[in-house]
Amino acid sequence: MYRLQIGSILQRYMSERAQTSTQAGMQPESSHEGDCPICCLPISLEIKKSTMMTCCSKKICDGCVHSYELRIFQDRLEPTCPFCRHPAPKSREEEDMNIMKRVTAKDPVAMTHMGLVRYRSGDYGGAFRYQNLAAELGHAGGHFQLSCLYRKGQGVEKDRKKEVYHLEQAAIGGHPIARYNLCIEEEENGRMNRAMQHLIIAAALGHYASLNALKDGFKDELVSKKDFAAALRAHQAAIDATKSPQREAAEKARKD
Repeated sequence: MYRLQIGSILQRYMSERAQTSTQAGMQPESSHEGDCPICCLPISLEIKKSTMMTCCSKKICDGCVHSYELRIFQDRLEPTCPFCRHPAPKSREEEDMNIMKRVTAKDPVAMTHMGLVRYRSGDYGGAFRYQNLAAELGHAGGHFQLSCLYRKGQGVEKDRKKEVYHLEQAAIGGHPIARYNLCIEEEENGRMNRAMQHLIIAAALGHYASLNALKDGFKDELVSKKDFAAALRAHQAAIDATKSPQREAAEKARKD
C-alpha cells in the first residue's frame, strides 16, 4: 500500500519536474534499503533495526534476526547466517575475510561497507576507492558516500558539482538523506519549489528529518495543504510497512 501512495505522489510531480528538473526527479517506489530477503517487508531506515550479513552482504531485519537467534538457542544449533546459512564468523578477522570475498565478487554492498570501514579508520583514500567502485555499479549508498567525500574533500579534492551529481544519483536510487541534502542545495539556490519536492519524496519514503522540514515548509506556505496531507499519509504508510510482530518482539528484546 505504501508503494502505491508514494507512486501517486511521484506521478503528480514528475509532470511538473519534467520541464524544469534533472534526472533527480526519478525515484523508485521504495527506499534504497529495499526489502528484507526473508520476510520481504521493507527495511527500516533506522540503522539499528537491521543487520548486514558479512557472508552474503544481505541486510536482514531485526525481526528475522531475532526469530532466527531464538531458534538457534532453543534447538541448540550452530550459529549460521539467517539467509544463506553460512557459518557465523567467530572473529572480526573472519568478518573482514568474508567482506573481502564479497568485494572480490564485485558486490557493491560489500564495497560500500568496506569504504565505511576505511573511512572510520582515517584512510580516506581507501574509502574513496571503495565507494567509487560501488557507485560505478550503481549502488545508491556508494553514490551518497561519494557526495560526502567530495563535500568534505576527504580522499579527493572538494568538488561541488560532483557532490551534487552523486547526490542526484543516490536520490534516483531511493536514498532519502540524499534527497534531504538536495533540498538544502536547492534552498541555497533559491529554488524553493524544487526543495519542497525533494522533501515530499523523502518524507514519503519514511524519512523523519524530511517530514519535519516539510512541516516548516507548510507553515511558511511553501507547500499546499493537499500535498502536505498526501506526504503525511505516505510517510505513515512507509513507517507502518516496516512493522511486524517479529520486529516488535525484537524491539522489546532490545529494550529488555
